[in-house]
Amino acid sequence: MDPAYNVFHTSTWQFIRLLGMTYSLDLIRYGKTKQNLKRDDWLRVFDVPKRWFWHFYATSVCWNGLLPALYLNFIFQRQSLPSWLTGIIDILTGVPSTDGQVPQLSTLLVQLLLWVHSLRRLLECLFVSVFSDGTMHLVQYVFGLGYYIAIGLTVLCSDRVKKGTGTLLSQLDWFHVAGFTLFIAASLLQHQSMLLLARLRTGKSGTVETLTHKVPNGGWFELVSCPHYFAELLIYISLTLVFGGLSLTWWLVVLYVLFNQSLAAQLCHDLYISKYESYPRHRKAFIPFVF
Repeated sequence: MDPAYNVFHTSTWQFIRLLGMTYSLDLIRYGKTKQNLKRDDWLRVFDVPKRWFWHFYATSVCWNGLLPALYLNFIFQRQSLPSWLTGIIDILTGVPSTDGQVPQLSTLLVQLLLWVHSLRRLLECLFVSVFSDGTMHLVQYVFGLGYYIAIGLTVLCSDRVKKGTGTLLSQLDWFHVAGFTLFIAASLLQHQSMLLLARLRTGKSGTVETLTHKVPNGGWFELVSCPHYFAELLIYISLTLVFGGLSLTWWLVVLYVLFNQSLAAQLCHDLYISKYESYPRHRKAFIPFVF
C-alpha cells in the first residue's frame, strides 16, 4: 500500500478524533469550567448565556403546572386526560390508556413537588443568583428545555406502574412522608448554597460588586465543592421515595442526574484546585466524605 496513503489516512483520523474531543469538551462544559478552555472561534457561534438557565425553570413551571392541573381534573372531576396527552403517554409507555389512568397519590405528589422545585429555582435564578458572562452550548440549552418537558411526562408514565385504589388520603404511606421530608431538607440545602454563592458577588446591601469567581465557604461548602449539585441529586432521590421506589423509569432519571451532577461537580472541583493554591484539599467534589 502507498505509504503516502497511510500517512494521509492516519492524519485524517487523528484530526477527526481531535475534532471530536474538542467538540465533546465544549459540549459538556458551561459557565466557569468553560472559560479557560481553548476554543476555536467557530465553536463560539453556538454559545448562549448561562443566565438563560431561568428559561428551563420557566418552561417547567408552565408545563409541569399544566400537567398536575389536568391530573387533578381527572381525579376529582372524572374527566379524561386530553387525547393528545394520552396519545403521547401511550407512545412512551406502550400501554393503552384504558389499562392505566387511575388516581394515585404518588403521581400527584411528585407532580406538585416537581412544580415547587421548578418555581423555587426560577425565583432563585431571577432574584438570588448573580450570573457572570459565562456561556453554555446551544445543544445544552435545547436539551435543558426538552428535559423539563420530558420529565413531567415521565411522572405521568410512572402512573401506570401500580394502580392506586380508594381515596387519595387512604393511599398515604410512610414512603410519602419520608420522601416529602427529604425533599424539604434537600431544597433548604440547595437554597442555602445558592445564597452563599450569590453573596460572593454582592455587598452587604445586596448590590452586585463583582462578577469574578471566588472560593465559596460556609454551610456544606466546607464538605464539598458543589453542595447545590448534591442537593439536586437528593431532591430526585426524594421523589423516588414518594414513588415508593416502584418506578424503574424514575430510577433511570435519578441515574442520569447522578452522572450529570457528579460530572459538573468534578469539573468545578478541578477548576477550584487548579486555580486556587489555598483551596481546602479535604473537600470532596460532590458527595460528602465519599466523592
